[in-house]
Amino acid sequence: MRETTEIGVNHSGIALVPEAANKMMENTKLTKPPRGDETTLAGVRIAYAQEADPVGSLPDPKVPGLKAVLMDKLGERLAFERAGTRLYDALMAKCKALESPIPMKELRHIRDEEAMHFALVGAAIQSLGGDPTAQTPSADVTGVEGSGLMQVLSDPKTTVAQSLHAILIAELADGAAWAELIELAEAEGNDDLVKRFTDAEARELEHLDKVRNWYRTAVTLAGDVE
Repeated sequence: MRETTEIGVNHSGIALVPEAANKMMENTKLTKPPRGDETTLAGVRIAYAQEADPVGSLPDPKVPGLKAVLMDKLGERLAFERAGTRLYDALMAKCKALESPIPMKELRHIRDEEAMHFALVGAAIQSLGGDPTAQTPSADVTGVEGSGLMQVLSDPKTTVAQSLHAILIAELADGAAWAELIELAEAEGNDDLVKRFTDAEARELEHLDKVRNWYRTAVTLAGDVE
């Protein structure tokens, strides 16, 4: 199994070679770098933010107030659970490739529960008269957020420990998002969704606990989980 950290092959720092560092700094005497700080960049960002259109919009039929927020967040959770299923698919492949001792049966169980939660959210959207195939603004944003996590899992150079760190980030976000959905469903007075989402949140907390323990062990041993 490949260890998490290899000592002695990283040459990115310059503190150990001051002569080379001084030679690199000679370039600053030959050029005239522009003076300033982040003020100009902040100004550009402000202007873009003020002029930009929204990320997207909710599909028809239009719904009022808090229900619109719930529909947007349901779309977000649908996209995230779909991505979560794929993250665990990638983690299983990583563990198999690097012969990790993490029980494949447990990984498969979590992966399947992520897929079940995807189906749960899709059904919830339909029960409220929405279209689960439509991408809401928050779904669009969470897709961008999750793309970096998938890059970590898909990179053949990353270890199981590094991949678990990406999964841990996803599970932490997942737990917070289910709590948010429960609050919105409660505000809407939808007791059925509150119960279903509470059950899903409990499963996600179990996922988080397992991933946290696997990751902690991996970091402690400076290698794959044992």
